[in-house]
Amino acid sequence: MWRLVPPKLGRLSRSLKLAALGSLLVLMVLHSPSLLASWQRNELTDRRFLQLNKCPACFGTSWCRRFLNGQVVFEAWGRLRLLDFLNVKNVYFAQYGEPREGGRRRVVLKRLGSQRELAQLDQSICKRATGRPRCDLLQAMPRTEFARLNGDVRLLTPEAVEGWSDLVHCPSQRLLDRLVRRYAETKDSGSFLLRNLKDSERMQLLLTLAFNPEPLVLQSFPSDEGWPFAKYLGACGRMVAVNYVGEELWSYFNAPWEKRVDLAWQLMEIAEQLTNNDFEFALYLLDVSFDNFAVGPRDGKVIIVDAENVLVADKRLIRQNKPENWDVWYESKFDDCDKEACLSFSKEILCARATVDHNYYAVCQNLLSRHATWRGTSGGLLHDPPSEIAKDGRLEALLDECANPKKRYGRFQAAKELREYLAQLSNNVSSFRNCHTAFQSG
Repeated sequence: MWRLVPPKLGRLSRSLKLAALGSLLVLMVLHSPSLLASWQRNELTDRRFLQLNKCPACFGTSWCRRFLNGQVVFEAWGRLRLLDFLNVKNVYFAQYGEPREGGRRRVVLKRLGSQRELAQLDQSICKRATGRPRCDLLQAMPRTEFARLNGDVRLLTPEAVEGWSDLVHCPSQRLLDRLVRRYAETKDSGSFLLRNLKDSERMQLLLTLAFNPEPLVLQSFPSDEGWPFAKYLGACGRMVAVNYVGEELWSYFNAPWEKRVDLAWQLMEIAEQLTNNDFEFALYLLDVSFDNFAVGPRDGKVIIVDAENVLVADKRLIRQNKPENWDVWYESKFDDCDKEACLSFSKEILCARATVDHNYYAVCQNLLSRHATWRGTSGGLLHDPPSEIAKDGRLEALLDECANPKKRYGRFQAAKELREYLAQLSNNVSSFRNCHTAFQSG
C-alpha cells in the first residue's frame, strides 16, 4: 500500500539487492570451510568472542557460567559470522536452556553498541590511560575515570556521574542509590553502599552507565515490578542477555483495527505510568520509534525493548529544591521535521519541572497520529479507522491535539481523554466480539 521509493528507484533497489545477494552467495562459497565451521561451533562459549578478556572494560560477568557451559546458543543465521556486517546494531537472537528445566526459551543478546562504537570506547580508554590508541584494557581501566570510585568510597554521588548519559543527566542521590542497590552484576546486590562492590564491579557499573545505560534502566525499573521494560537476565563480557518479548511494534502497523486500538491504549498507559507513578520518578523516553517497542505474542502486552535513551528526573527532589518555574506545567513543542521519529525537547527543562507532557507528546507524534512517519509510511498506528469513527471525528481531534496542541495545556487534557476514549473503543470491540461469538455458538 505504501511505496517506499519511486517505481524506477524501486526497480534499481531490487537490482542492487539481487546483486548484493549474488555477491554474498559467492563469498559464502569461497568461505565454505569456515562457513561450515562457524555453523557447527557455538561461539558463545568462546571467551574472546564474548570479549570477556576486556573486563573490567565490559558490562558484567553474572551470566558467564551459562554462556561458557553452552547453555546459550545462536539461532540459525546468527551462527554465521559472515553476516555480521549486516547486523549493525549487534543484536542477536539465541536460545537459552537450564539443564534442570529441559526445553529452551528465546533470548536477545546485545553488545550495546556497533563495532565502531565499541572500538571507539577501547581507543578512548587507552588514550586516557596511556595516550596511545591501543593498550591492555585490564591495565588501563584503573587509570581512567571509571576507577575514580575504587577503594573505600561509600556512595555513588551525583557529582561523580552527572551528565555521563541520559539516565544520569540530572541524577538524584535517591536514583543513584537505587542503581547501586539493584545492580545485578554483583553477588552482593541489595545494598546502596558502593563500597560493598569490588573495584572491578564498580568500574563495570560506571562504564555501563557512560557507554549505554540500558542494562541499568532494566535492572532499576524491572518488569517483575510492573515497569514496561524487557527483563534483564545477565551479562558476560560485552554481551548482555535480555528476555525476548515478541515481534516489534512495527509488525502490527497493518494489524486489524481492534488490535491497533488496544496497542495504542497500552502505549498511552505506558506514557502515563512513566510520567506519574508512586515512586515519583519521571522516566522520559527520548527516542520513540516503532522499533523500540515489542508486543508479547501470548498476552499482547506492549514492552519497551530499547531503553538506552531514558532520562530519569526525580520529582521529589524537584519539589524539594524548587528550581525556577518548577511548578509551571511544561508543554513540549511540536516538531514537524522532515526526518523519521524526531522529537523536540530540552533535557534541562525535563529535569527542572514537576509537570511535563513529554511522554504523551512523544507517543502521539511518533507512533499514533497522522504526523507519525516510519520506514516511508505515514498515518501512525491508528491510520484508516472504521468509517463510523472517522465520521465522528473525535479520535482524529484528540490525536491532533495530543501531537500538536492548539490550546494552552491542551495536550495534558487531550492525553487524558485519549486514554479514556481508546479504552472505551477497546472495550466496545471486545464486547462486540464476545456477543458475536455467543451468537454464532448459539
